[in-house]
Amino acid sequence: MSQATATERPVLTAPAAAAPGRLRLTLHQIRYEQLSFWRNPQSVFFTFALPVMIIVIFGAVFSGNQPDSFFYGLSGMQYFTPTVAALSVFGACYGQLAVSLSIRRQNGILKRLHATPLPAWTYFAGLLAHALVVSAVEVLLITLVGYCYGVPLPAQWGTAIASLVLGAASFCALGVGVSSLISNSEAASAVVQFIQFPLMFISGNYFPIHSAVLDDVADALPMRPLNQALLGAFTGHGDVPWRQLAVLLAWGVLGALVAVRRFRWDNRR
Repeated sequence: MSQATATERPVLTAPAAAAPGRLRLTLHQIRYEQLSFWRNPQSVFFTFALPVMIIVIFGAVFSGNQPDSFFYGLSGMQYFTPTVAALSVFGACYGQLAVSLSIRRQNGILKRLHATPLPAWTYFAGLLAHALVVSAVEVLLITLVGYCYGVPLPAQWGTAIASLVLGAASFCALGVGVSSLISNSEAASAVVQFIQFPLMFISGNYFPIHSAVLDDVADALPMRPLNQALLGAFTGHGDVPWRQLAVLLAWGVLGALVAVRRFRWDNRR
C-alpha cells in the first residue's frame, strides 16, 4: 500500500522545484531596488518633483484655454498632460537607468554583482520593475494634477496602461543598450542628454511641432509614438494605436539586442 502511494506521488522535477526559488529571488531583487530608491529622500523628492513642477507650470499658463488648432484641436492642458506623462516615463526608464548603470559599472558594483550567483536576468528584472513603479507613480501624479486643471481622466484605460507598460519596457531596454556604449560615468549625463533632449523636442513634448518632415522622422523614433498613443487614450479619439505600439516594440527589441551584445559588467573595453 505504501509502495503504491509512493508510486502515485508526482515527482517534482528540478525546473519545477527551482521555480519558487527563482520567483523569491526576483521578488527579493525588486524589493532591494525599491528600498535603495525610497531610502534616499533627496532622490525621491526631485525624481517626482520635476515632472509635477512642469505640469503645474503648464497648468498656470494654459489653464482654462479653449481648444486650439495649435494643439490639434485640444486645449493646452489636454495636450501637455499625456505628453509630460510620456516624458516622465522616458526619463525614469531611459535616462535614469542609463546613468545609474554607468555609475555602478564605474564603481565596481556591477562587477561584484556579476561574481555572485545572482542571475543576470534577475538583476535586470529588478531594474525593470523598479522603473515601472517609478513611472507609474509619476504618471499618476501628473494625471491627478491635470485633473485638477480640468483635464478628464483617460477615456481608454486599457490603451493607456498598455502603452505605458510597453513604452517603459522599451525605454528600459534602450537605457541598458545606451549604458553599454558609455565609456565612463563622467560622460553618462552628457551622452544621455545628447539623445534625450533632441528626441523630446522633435517629438512635441515641449510644444507641438507642425512640420511634416519632422513629424515623419519623429514617427519612426520611440518618443512620438508614445505621445500619440497616450493622447488618443486620454481623449478617447481613435482605435488601438497598433502602429505606435509596433514602433515602441521595435525600438525595445533593438535596445535589447544592443544590450545583449555590448553590455559590460566592468570598465574593460
